[in-house]
Amino acid sequence: MILSPEKRISEPQTVPDIDWEAKLRENESWLRTVIAAQVGEKAAIEDVWQDVSLAVIAQKSPIQDVTRVTPWLYQIAVRQSLQYRRKMGRRRKLVERYVEKVVPNQPTRENFTPLDILLSEERHAQVRAVMQNLEPEEREILLLKYIHGWRYREMAEKLGISVSAVQARLHRARQRLRQELRG
Repeated sequence: MILSPEKRISEPQTVPDIDWEAKLRENESWLRTVIAAQVGEKAAIEDVWQDVSLAVIAQKSPIQDVTRVTPWLYQIAVRQSLQYRRKMGRRRKLVERYVEKVVPNQPTRENFTPLDILLSEERHAQVRAVMQNLEPEEREILLLKYIHGWRYREMAEKLGISVSAVQARLHRARQRLRQELRG
């Protein structure tokens, strides 16, 4: 039986009741990793996580498909991370303009690394530096794979993409990481 448009509109839509606090707790660890990869600052992770939580709670239109909650949370985390980066970029430019006006031609202090750094610490620093040069999506996929130990299928489900897309992204990210480390 086909319903007329009037009947479709008048029937109430059933929206699944989702425990957002539990969903956020369940996905917090890997979403924080995504935020860290996107933002690149340890200190900012908590701020962005709070923004993500607020965005989830203050959602304008409820999500209809319960199976899509995890990819939806991922999208919110990426969006909030990008908004944070934009806000910090604007703030940094404002401070730079202020410094130029108030303190013109002041030499900046250079940061010197100690000569007695252990080889392992140096390697870690190199890898961290190279990771910062990678695109946020590349950092994110590498961190989810090697820090959280996720399998391809798990990443595909959480990120809302296919397994082959995960494999391709991971392959490109590894390749880029190797190139950057060689350089």
